[in-house]
Amino acid sequence: MLDRDAAVPLYHQIYLMLRDEILSGQRPFGSAMPTEAEVSEIYGVSRITARRVLNDLAEQNYVERKRRLGTRVVFKSPAKPLEANIDQAVDSLLALGQGTTVNVISVERREATATVASALGLGVGAEVVRAVRVRCLDGVPIGYVVSYVPGELGAVVNEASLVRAPILKLLDEAGHHAARAEQTIGAMLADVLCVERLQVEPMSAILRITRTVYDRQDRPFLRTYAHYRSDRFNIRMDLQNPSAE
Repeated sequence: MLDRDAAVPLYHQIYLMLRDEILSGQRPFGSAMPTEAEVSEIYGVSRITARRVLNDLAEQNYVERKRRLGTRVVFKSPAKPLEANIDQAVDSLLALGQGTTVNVISVERREATATVASALGLGVGAEVVRAVRVRCLDGVPIGYVVSYVPGELGAVVNEASLVRAPILKLLDEAGHHAARAEQTIGAMLADVLCVERLQVEPMSAILRITRTVYDRQDRPFLRTYAHYRSDRFNIRMDLQNPSAE
């Protein structure tokens, strides 16, 4: 969402949003970017503004633009994946859920975007359930969380159930057990929605976690984008040296 009254130009707001989607893995290497016409329509800006956004991304080597072939992501993260225990990670997520209160903003059925469809192994336009929550600690919002599950899980993920328990616990109770997950942790600047949901200043530093959870048949069933206030939330990892044992 754009803030049309902000001092930051619209083209740069769009640039930052698309750049963050690339850096977080929402738009992976080789994926197609929206055309100038699509950027113009999605964000309600002129074609000139849309062209500047895509050109700026190309100048910073996030995308490559080719005539008649469109614009594609060329950025590859230099970070190598770290392996961790899924059970410990799930326990930590459930502990976070139990130690905070949740405000369910909305739960609605939608057509999957290309990014969400790819993450969940669905076709573009397939039905998904989108759940938006804000997690608070001592009355202060610390996390703005958006999750997607396939449409057939709508009976499991609803406003009443999300007030009762974290989404992972609800899905586990329904027989969708987390066998593994892929998670990316990155930083972004607070956009309009983060400012509103997390009660932070515009362009504040936000920690964003993008997570896809797979079941025992290696099928993805949960895609989550979690945004946390950097002044209220941090991630701790205890690293062990196997050779020291």
